[in-house]
Amino acid sequence: ASILRAIGFHSEAVPLQRQALAGREKVLGPRHPDTLESFNNLVSVLSAIGEHAEAEPHQRRALEGLQQTLGPAHPLTLQAINNLANLLSSMGKHDEAEQLLRHTLASRRQTLGDKHPQTLASLNNLGSLLRMTGDLVEAESVLRQAFIGRESLLGSWHPQTLASANNLAGLLWAKGKLKEAEQLQRHACEGREFVLGP
Repeated sequence: ASILRAIGFHSEAVPLQRQALAGREKVLGPRHPDTLESFNNLVSVLSAIGEHAEAEPHQRRALEGLQQTLGPAHPLTLQAINNLANLLSSMGKHDEAEQLLRHTLASRRQTLGDKHPQTLASLNNLGSLLRMTGDLVEAESVLRQAFIGRESLLGSWHPQTLASANNLAGLLWAKGKLKEAEQLQRHACEGREFVLGP
């Protein structure tokens, strides 16, 4: 199932991920880390094929298990909250997604600090959601923090920095700040070409 998932054969991986989950749940129990990993793997393939409604209860169960097993502030628990927020956002449940992303950001800031890559990822995710829901003012502030933080921590040509530059450029374009948007977009394009090739 992992190989099929890795090479993009998500539909073919679904029945195998279901089998793995059922087997681990039966043998190891519902709270075992390997069982929780199987929940996440199933959610991943279901999301990849657009089966978000089916993926949601599995993601919620994985999150509940991680909260009970590892605690609410553990990095894996926070990643599961982030994953649920992204899933809900793709389903149009933006209010709940925003609450979860804000919670994850606050928890990551408290436990990991403002400059940690996962904190910066939370900023990027929240900014992208805010842009999607039309809150362009806060989205700009949040996406700018993500870009500046990633550029400082990872460097100008890191793929995550380039993704943040692209996200911020798109937002600035939507706000009519065309000159800055163009500069950032050129930087993102040049960086991707430098890193990935023409």
